[in-house]
Amino acid sequence: MLAIWPVVVIVLFQRLPPDRALIWTILGAYLVLPPVIALNLPVVPDLGKNSIPALMALAMVLFARHEKISFLPDSAVGRALIAVFVLSPFATVLTNGEAVQAGPTQLQGMAIYDSVAAVANQAIAVLPYFLARRYLGTDEAMRNMLRALVAGGLAYSLPMLIELRMSPQMNVWVYGFMQHDFTQTIRFGGYRPMVFLPHGLWLAFFVLMTSVSALLLLREAPVQERGKRLMIWLYLTAMLVLAKSAGPLVYGVGLSLLILLAPRRMQVLVAAVLAVMVITYPLLRGLHLVPLDAILNLAGSASAERADSLQFRIENEEALLAHASLKPWFGWGGYGRNLLYDPVTGEMASVSDGGWIIVLGIYGWLGYIVQFGLLILPLLLLAGQAMRRGVTVAAPVAGVALLLAANLVDLLPNATLIPFTWLMAGAVLGRAEAMARERAGTSRTARSGIPRTRTIL
Repeated sequence: MLAIWPVVVIVLFQRLPPDRALIWTILGAYLVLPPVIALNLPVVPDLGKNSIPALMALAMVLFARHEKISFLPDSAVGRALIAVFVLSPFATVLTNGEAVQAGPTQLQGMAIYDSVAAVANQAIAVLPYFLARRYLGTDEAMRNMLRALVAGGLAYSLPMLIELRMSPQMNVWVYGFMQHDFTQTIRFGGYRPMVFLPHGLWLAFFVLMTSVSALLLLREAPVQERGKRLMIWLYLTAMLVLAKSAGPLVYGVGLSLLILLAPRRMQVLVAAVLAVMVITYPLLRGLHLVPLDAILNLAGSASAERADSLQFRIENEEALLAHASLKPWFGWGGYGRNLLYDPVTGEMASVSDGGWIIVLGIYGWLGYIVQFGLLILPLLLLAGQAMRRGVTVAAPVAGVALLLAANLVDLLPNATLIPFTWLMAGAVLGRAEAMARERAGTSRTARSGIPRTRTIL
């Protein structure tokens, strides 16, 4: 399947407009290609469901469509973030040449080759960001993103229902292996589906995006289509409940209320505020300003099991945060050096679930700021444009901004950073930059239309 996907991408770009081809190249691969595994070829980075679609999409744009892609945002801040994001692994490697003792074993030091591989992986990771900035920065393209999510959710619902009854077996039946610990699929006396995604949490968040997308399309629907779209939204919302993950359910309630009750400017502003909270979260945790006890008490009032799980995560994050503070600026690098190990047996003594603590431990504060900075920058730019007088934000644009913000918030408890996250961020960036250019063009036109007066002495 990994080898076949380039052929699928060629067909998509031949038969669909570039925006829809790009959406289905990234989203389709995420939904159907096997998780966890990759083609391990010499010299080049591993090729899997995250890298093959992005590389093929770039190849189609450059060599089939003969178009150019700019990898530099319009803003100086964006350009600085891109430069540091791609090059920061060199600093991490140069400061981690020594081996690390893990009980009776040693974790190897970083070498220059590691920095080259890390830079290549960083560059591949952001490809959807710039492809989306080029092709998805319009109201209609973002509406197509919502439609694709709804279509993907409806198609995924059938294997989900099978796994709810039979246990998560689709990946075993199709690809021959279980992609995660089977015990984590048991929930509430039944099973939590995964289909072809890495974990049930990833699937639950995907279903959240499909449900919210269905609601956004329902709000825009003409009268004759509202009944059908209402049924689709209710069905996908039911699938979200059946996904059996508390976090996405909470996100779903909050996003639905915003979409139903708040004006679009407020939706964009809330998305920007959430983004700022995410990027400052490690600092707040380090300063002990996050009310962890209150959060634990709230979780305990809902479920003792959920409270125990959250307590376990918090204790692990506190230990990993202390470990990361030993190399705060550039991190510990790869090979598991960012984790903790039993000093006697050498077995792993920590679990890193949150995307924020993973990035902070591997690349340090520099890597964290640039990676999350690239993800929140589009929301800040869009909010800046939306707050200007006379600017209207289309419903699909506000909706994609909310989905991106929810994905960023989910990176605090989970590592759900996927290529579609970068795709949403790039689309929002492209729309925000287009709005800024349109406003600048209008201002220039207005100034040029003012008749000049001539004073005769």
